[in-house]
Amino acid sequence: MMRNKSILLFVATLNLTACGRDFSDLQQYVVNIKARPKQPVKPLPEFQTVEPFVYKKTEGLRDPFKPVDKIEEPEEVESEEEPDNGIHPDKNRKKELLETFSLSGMRMVGTVQMNSQLWGLVRNENTTYRVKVGDYLGEHDGKITRIDKDKIELIEIVSDKKPGRFIEQAATLVLAE
Repeated sequence: MMRNKSILLFVATLNLTACGRDFSDLQQYVVNIKARPKQPVKPLPEFQTVEPFVYKKTEGLRDPFKPVDKIEEPEEVESEEEPDNGIHPDKNRKKELLETFSLSGMRMVGTVQMNSQLWGLVRNENTTYRVKVGDYLGEHDGKITRIDKDKIELIEIVSDKKPGRFIEQAATLVLAE
């Protein structure tokens, strides 16, 4: 036990001797900081007083400290379902390569005229692809309907707000500058 105290005292002495270095640069920094003019303290923000709310059970409100009983909701009147609009993605069609990419990740980089047909040039990451009217593009069954010198127009089939229903939505890829 006495030996442990001696070792501890020796280690503490070594630590204190290591602290005896030159701290003139630190002392000069502290002097410079203390010499700066004092900044005024910002006032505390004003607190808004909140009107107290007195709970009165007579107002028809439920007691907030009691568990909620299961409330039976009135039966909904069946609304007339809208007829099927006939718009659905073709699940039997084999997906094309460019349908695996998001339309937002693609950009049109130009066009090329071959055998009286105008082809669009679409770039995704580091690869450029050639597309024509009738090809599919993007993740939402986007079918190319028109190619101009400065844009590619397509119709996508996207999910409607109602489950199981789809709508057609126009999309455009504009020539990147």
